[in-house]
Amino acid sequence: MAVDAARASGGGFTSAGAARVVAAACRAAGLDGRDAELIRFGENALFRLASVPVVARVARSVDYLPMVRNEVAVSRWLASEGFPAVRVVDDLEQPLVVDGHPVTFWYLIVEGERKATYGELGAVLRDLHSLAVPTGLELPSYNVFGKSDLRIDRAVGIPEDDRVFLRKRDRELRERYAELRFESHKGPVHGDAHVQNLMVDDRGKVILIDFENFCFDHPEWDLMVTAVEHHSLGWQTAEQYADFVAAYGRDLRDWPGYATLRGIQEFHMTTWLMQNVRESERTAQEYRRRIAGLRNDDAPRDWRPW
Repeated sequence: MAVDAARASGGGFTSAGAARVVAAACRAAGLDGRDAELIRFGENALFRLASVPVVARVARSVDYLPMVRNEVAVSRWLASEGFPAVRVVDDLEQPLVVDGHPVTFWYLIVEGERKATYGELGAVLRDLHSLAVPTGLELPSYNVFGKSDLRIDRAVGIPEDDRVFLRKRDRELRERYAELRFESHKGPVHGDAHVQNLMVDDRGKVILIDFENFCFDHPEWDLMVTAVEHHSLGWQTAEQYADFVAAYGRDLRDWPGYATLRGIQEFHMTTWLMQNVRESERTAQEYRRRIAGLRNDDAPRDWRPW
């Protein structure tokens, strides 16, 4: 369903423009969008509605519409399986498309007092990868490089030399990926399996969120995220990573293809952040830190979690 709204002023995807899209989407869906609060601005913009326990999610452009439709289908499938996952709002036609931005509505998860652990992440991924995808649910393959071209072409506020470098790195990684040989069987894959995509609700239940990259592919893509965060970036303690490995049953670094997946993951982490360099100097500074790291593969990574 498409809805017209006033065009956001200024180029690119901004939090202010996303707020106007949410207001129009709420009107179309029959929801009260007044006083919606921005709770996250990254790949998407997330707003908590003030009047009902619902979160509105705004995608960057209509190019993301197939992914958003996939999210909705995956959420409904996991709900039917009883899998602990975030749910789209029932009885609404989803997604809406407002001014070229796909919009979806999700039931709010009321967070408890603690965060999910890496052991819980390993256990959730183990259970997810054991599920059988039902007939009729057409999941894409893992989109290894699908967003990189869009991100690099559309990024505003980066030096042109960075753009040239990133295009070159993109070509190099594609060549390395073409030589990769997986040993695992394909199955359901989350596609962005970091611990921040787990939430613990006020009853202590661990819930998987964010299905934008959900796919049918090799489970290594899910293990890649935490392996790189630990081995390359040092974002977890040895004990935390050991808990993750013990719960899942595998350490990806033991696989010869790890180095290639590390390069792909660091590339994604840099181009993802690059999209938002105009939002704040803090974001721009972290982007500069990450692009400097990509330019020197052997240098220590002093990247900050985002």
